[in-house]
Amino acid sequence: MLYNRCNDSKICLLFNNHLYEEAISRMDIRYSCNQRDFKRYTTEETRNEMLITGLYKADEMVAVYSHVDRMVTLGCMPVHEEVSIDKGIDVWANFGTHYFLERREIGIFNIGDGAGTITADGVEYHLNVKDCLYITQGTQKVTFKSDDSEHPAKFYMVSAPAHCRYETKLITLEQAAKRPLGSLETCNKRTINQFIHPSVLKTCQLSMGMTCLEPGSNWNTMPSHTHERRMEIYTYFDLPDDQVVFHMCGEPQQTRHIVMHNYDAVISPSWSIHSGVGTSNYTFIWAMGGENQEFDDMDNIATTDLR
Repeated sequence: MLYNRCNDSKICLLFNNHLYEEAISRMDIRYSCNQRDFKRYTTEETRNEMLITGLYKADEMVAVYSHVDRMVTLGCMPVHEEVSIDKGIDVWANFGTHYFLERREIGIFNIGDGAGTITADGVEYHLNVKDCLYITQGTQKVTFKSDDSEHPAKFYMVSAPAHCRYETKLITLEQAAKRPLGSLETCNKRTINQFIHPSVLKTCQLSMGMTCLEPGSNWNTMPSHTHERRMEIYTYFDLPDDQVVFHMCGEPQQTRHIVMHNYDAVISPSWSIHSGVGTSNYTFIWAMGGENQEFDDMDNIATTDLR
């Protein structure tokens, strides 16, 4: 089998004298904005800079590369096929590596309607809804499939640069470290489930967890905070189709909001707050990468100081 680039959007495969074409693409690339420019952004510019939509397309791998700490956000909804992590992605053009996880680690949650299986270098990991899989750097082949095409899994992923190998590990919702916070009186009673976290397993820099709000609560991460040493990515789900989340962003004295729907994700640079309020309760997954993995390393902001 011979590989040749036909043009910028396809790779040609010559196999037994038959020519096949496989579509490839450069990922959606988001360059980092700064806080001085951001406060002048329009609604459209703000959404184009930070909001990620349309992650789940049948039998496709959708990826967004952020230059904020070089984090990659991905979504995959396998329905009729077993989907490879690099399907439709030109790994060399985007990463300068020979395979996706050559110099990266990745955290994966199943947030779909049904269970699914991830195969990493020949080892199968079965994920029920709200289970998580950490895959270490250096894993060459990763594929995704759903148990039931009528109720497909939705695999939400965040990948960060990594410098060494640790252990690929499945973490169920029951195995996650629990931190109950908030109260019904302040409309933010919730449980923080720490999955990819130093108290659960070792990683190079990636931390991920899931926060579940109880019925009657709709505020997350309030009082809000920033953390100069790490960026953060949120994705919201378990949100009814006719409800929304107002995600707060920007500097504490220059706040803005982004209206978000079920399964949307949002990029938060280190200088930006990341709080939200929904018209219903919901669940969200947070992912962080940067200088450290200290969950409580944050610069808290009094609610009355926000503008």
